[in-house]
Amino acid sequence: MPSEVQPVIVKLLRSLGSRKEVEQYLKQYSEIEAKKFAIIKVGGGIIQDDLDSLVSSLTFLHRVGLFPIVIHGAGPQLNAALSEAGISTEIVDGQRVTSSETLEIARKVFQKQNLKLVEALERLGTRARPITSGIFEADLVNEEQLGLVGQVTNIHIDPIASAIRSGHLPILACLGETSGGQILNINADIAARQLALRIEPYKIVFLTPTGGLLDEQNRIIETIHLEEEFEHLMAADWVSGGMQLKLQEIRDLLYQLPLSSSVSITSPDHLAKELFTYKGSGTLIRRGERVMVHQSMDTVDQAQLSSGIASCFGRELVTDYFQTKNFFRVYATDSYRGMAVLTEENGVPYMDKFAVTSQAQGEGLGGALWARLLEENPKLFWRSRNKNPINNWYFQQAQGSYRDDTWTIFWVGLDNFEEIKTCIEHASQMPATLQSHVIANANSKDAS
Repeated sequence: MPSEVQPVIVKLLRSLGSRKEVEQYLKQYSEIEAKKFAIIKVGGGIIQDDLDSLVSSLTFLHRVGLFPIVIHGAGPQLNAALSEAGISTEIVDGQRVTSSETLEIARKVFQKQNLKLVEALERLGTRARPITSGIFEADLVNEEQLGLVGQVTNIHIDPIASAIRSGHLPILACLGETSGGQILNINADIAARQLALRIEPYKIVFLTPTGGLLDEQNRIIETIHLEEEFEHLMAADWVSGGMQLKLQEIRDLLYQLPLSSSVSITSPDHLAKELFTYKGSGTLIRRGERVMVHQSMDTVDQAQLSSGIASCFGRELVTDYFQTKNFFRVYATDSYRGMAVLTEENGVPYMDKFAVTSQAQGEGLGGALWARLLEENPKLFWRSRNKNPINNWYFQQAQGSYRDDTWTIFWVGLDNFEEIKTCIEHASQMPATLQSHVIANANSKDAS
C-alpha cells in the first residue's frame, strides 16, 4: 500500500474505530498482496435494491488503496427477465436449470448488471473494470439434469491482476466457458468459493440484506469460531437447514484456506465497519482456535503462559506466582495468544489474568475465550487498574462494579450483598502479581 495514502486512511477511519484499531488493520492490510486482500460476493438483490450503499463502500475501499475482487450474481433480475420471456425457473440442488434459451437471457442479464455496477462506481470517480468472461474455465456439471451449468475446473487470474495493477476494481460476473468456448452458467456462491480457493484472500465477504447470520431471537451473531462453536450450532434446534448448509459450506471453505482467512457476512452500508473495527458489523466467521481448559497447572505449559502474559502486558509475573496461587482453572487457546487464569477465592472463581494479544483481538479470539469463561463460570469476579484501557469493555461485560483509589472490581453472577462485599474486600487487598519493571512492546492489557 503506498505510504502517501495512509494519512487519508487514518482520517476516514477515525469515525469507525479507535486509533489502535485503525493502526492494526492498516498494518494487516498493508502486508497483504493487493489481489489477496478480499473477495466480495454481491447478490443480485443488492445491486437491485441497495446499489448506492454498495458503490459508496467500494469507493471508500478504493480511495484508501484497497482493491477487493467483486463477484456478483443477478438472481432476481434473471428471474424477472425469464418470467417476461415466458420461461419457467427450475432450481435443482440450489442451481438453476439452464437451457440454451435461459443461458442467452442470463448472459445478457449478467452483462447488464455488471455494467450497471461498474458505471455506478465510475460516476463516483472509482475506476472499475467489467470482467464478464475469461476467468472461470468449467465443465458441464450434469447436462441431462441441469443443462448448461458449469463446475469450475480452472481459474485464470491474469485479467484480475491486470485490472488491479492499473488501479481498477475488478468486477466479475459468474459466467464460465468450456475449453471449447461454450458459455456456462455458474452459481455465484460456488464461483466465489472457487475463486477464494485459488486466490486465498485474507477476507471473503458475502453481502446480504440481513447483514449477517441471525440467532434464535433474530439478532445478528457477531462472531463464530468454528473450532469452538460449529458442533454446538449444528445441533441447535433454532438453526434452520439453510443456515446449517451455509455454515457447512463456510467451514469446508475455511478449512482449505490459511488460518488467517475469514468469512464476513454483512450489509453493503456496514462493509467498512466490518473490515476495520474489532466489533465489526455483521457475522465474522473464522476457523479460530480451540480453547482448552486446564483443571490444574500440571497440564499447562507454564513457560508459554508466562511468556504470553509478559508479551501482552509488558510486565512479567512475580517469581513465586505459580507456587502461591490457589489455581481453579486455566483457559488457553492452542497458540497461547489468548489466556485466562482463574483462582478460587472464598469459594468464588476469581479471574486473576485475562490476556489476549492485539492480533488475537482482531481475530475475535478474546470474544470466544470470554464466552467460554462465562459459560463455565456463571459466577466470576475480577479487578483491573483504574487507568486500564480495557475497562470500557469490562463495564459492558460486568453486571456490577466498585472502584477504589487503585482498582475497579467487576463481577457477574453475584446477587447476594454480603458475597459481593466479601469479593470486593478480598480483591482490593490482594497483592499485585506482575513485576513493576516494564517490558517494551507490550500489546495488550490485563485484568490485574
